[in-house]
Amino acid sequence: MKAAVCTAYGAPEVVRVVDVPAPVAGPNDVLIRIHAATLSSGDARIRGANFPPGFSIPARLFLGLTRPRNPVLGTELAGLVEAVGQNVTRFQKGDRVFAFPGVAMGCHAELKVMPHDGAIALMPPDFSFEEAAAIAFGGTTALYFLRDVANVQRGEKVLINGASGAVGSAAVQLAKHYGCHVTGVCSAANSALVRALGADEVIDYNASDFAAPGLTWDVILDTVGNAPFARCRNALNKDGRLLIIAASLGELVKAPFQSKMSGLRVAGGTAPERAQDIAELKNLCEAGAFKPVIDSCFPLDRICDAHARADTHRKVGSVVVTL
Repeated sequence: MKAAVCTAYGAPEVVRVVDVPAPVAGPNDVLIRIHAATLSSGDARIRGANFPPGFSIPARLFLGLTRPRNPVLGTELAGLVEAVGQNVTRFQKGDRVFAFPGVAMGCHAELKVMPHDGAIALMPPDFSFEEAAAIAFGGTTALYFLRDVANVQRGEKVLINGASGAVGSAAVQLAKHYGCHVTGVCSAANSALVRALGADEVIDYNASDFAAPGLTWDVILDTVGNAPFARCRNALNKDGRLLIIAASLGELVKAPFQSKMSGLRVAGGTAPERAQDIAELKNLCEAGAFKPVIDSCFPLDRICDAHARADTHRKVGSVVVTL
């Protein structure tokens, strides 16, 4: 099969499309022929070894010292079931599915094997492969931090820093679904989009500082990495929660102590990859509460261009790779 292989850490050109052995489904597996995958900020960060401060050594130890140990990147996909193992009853050949291998990656390829009880579900009926491929990465992150970590409540004020990205655009929609008053922080060029996603207010980060005196929220979700506790402390209401998704290692280490000393909640890290969350996102999509935003689409043979687009840090929603 064709696959995009990351041969080293570096610029987009280190990724090459080559022939690799095709995977085979085991007795409890589903073999998926991929029609679309995303190239997330995480994929671009791994390829370029552009890890958050403090994570360079741990990331290389986990991912590979001089190049990715798993050279085929891509954490989410949508496609058609090609074959199922003998013990699989949930899916059958021809089913339209989306899936979230997450840290196992391997989605920038023509075929991918998933366990039948893993993070895989039938696509929402009216979604394209491109839209379905972009559900999981941003959706699971927003779902986990808003619902499980912050436990947002109807009527609370929620600020999303980086509201036009893959995670941010999902968070705006889910926070609105939960009945919150939503403020999105983005560039002026993306303000109309963020309002259309459900934001009640939009702050242009080039014109105003959301942490300026007098402005406060119950929850601040930072997808950018420029809103540490020191900046946000006075912008949080009593019992406020700061969710630092794109944080340095130092900020994550300090978070428990900042929570204890301030009486506020500071939490960060990565979201778990759970089958039940994929099922919940499917329900939200079918109910019209969530629809991924697509920035651009590139065929697999132009995956270097897709990486370059992600490297601009100006993508709106998800960059999609089509096969």
